Amino acid sequence: MSHRIGRLALAVLLALPAAASWASTSEAAVTNRLPGVATEPPTALRIPKPTGKLPVGLTSLHLKDTSRPDPWVPSMKARELMVSLWYPAAKSGGARAPYMTVKESELTLKEAGASGVPGDLLSKTRIDAVEDARPAKGRLPLVVLSPGFTKPRYSLTGLAEDLASRGYAVAVIGHTYENVATSFPDGRVTQCVACEIEPKTPAFWAKIGQIRAADVSFVLDSLLAKYPKLIDRSRIAMGGHSVGGASSVAALLKDSRLRAGMNIDGTAVVPVPGSGLAKPYLLLGAEAKHSPGKDPSWDQSWPNLTGWKRWFVVTGTEHASFTDISGLSEQLGIDDGADLPATRSLEITRGIVAAFYDLHLRRKPQPLLNDPASRYPEVKSVGGAS
Repeated sequence: MSHRIGRLALAVLLALPAAASWASTSEAAVTNRLPGVATEPPTALRIPKPTGKLPVGLTSLHLKDTSRPDPWVPSMKARELMVSLWYPAAKSGGARAPYMTVKESELTLKEAGASGVPGDLLSKTRIDAVEDARPAKGRLPLVVLSPGFTKPRYSLTGLAEDLASRGYAVAVIGHTYENVATSFPDGRVTQCVACEIEPKTPAFWAKIGQIRAADVSFVLDSLLAKYPKLIDRSRIAMGGHSVGGASSVAALLKDSRLRAGMNIDGTAVVPVPGSGLAKPYLLLGAEAKHSPGKDPSWDQSWPNLTGWKRWFVVTGTEHASFTDISGLSEQLGIDDGADLPATRSLEITRGIVAAFYDLHLRRKPQPLLNDPASRYPEVKSVGGAS
């Protein structure tokens, strides 16, 4: 059974969780708690300002891996990716970067079955990053982020922009043919070929994990070659949402350059093997879905994480709460089912994610990771610390 939010008004903008066929939420249940699009939808949306002290730049990169054909469209002899690279800018000021292209907005809203909103609405979403701003001097730790299945790389903008404002380079990968729409510089727009494959079996999700691990390694090769003075190759980590988070296991096992990883609310469709994963790892998810006994995949993976590890759940959240989707839905007057306000969810996500990378890429002590409830009462630590 496949649960897609695409026909349920704009609340989802995209589709449900990565391993949607294994999700516990039924389409009917989601429908019952969506009141629909606001009568007078706003003419523009806003991603909350980043909390760091540094101005942020953003550049879009078109990367082509000629060493392999595209795994979803084998007639394409090279795997092409679009990557958003966020970084601290040398100075503030300049033209703001777009959230997404007009065509991406139109296709995303069409897939969502949204009505009563302009097709270009999402392309007008305001962010703070300056397009192609000159990077600040100095080598930066790098975080690679992978979005959920069907979701564009833009869905992690609120998190990426915040990390960049705190002094990180952040590469968010658009996994071609796995999301609703990807625009390329030559005007091509690819759509979700992988979405058409049914059923979504464990083998399907395992394939996505391996594809994304290969994408991550290729992106690292490209970034380190292109920006040798910007990125510190000794301080690189990964994270992601939904299947993007689950795929971090495959990437960490494959690529020795990745020092730590994180899964944000993703069913562990790429399980931690019995041989173990010794790199630092964080599980962060919705309490109703990922508390012990709620998600067997997290229960099974936990003992195989043999290095530093934490398992946190956040009360009142839903799958979209950890991405931009929750906040954009809230601004449109749509109930996404979460009890926790979107701004608070983003604040918590930003705080915990930054603490994790500060500890493992900057070696800065982070008491928050030992007692998250001291700052965020909504967060419960349910896994033993190592």
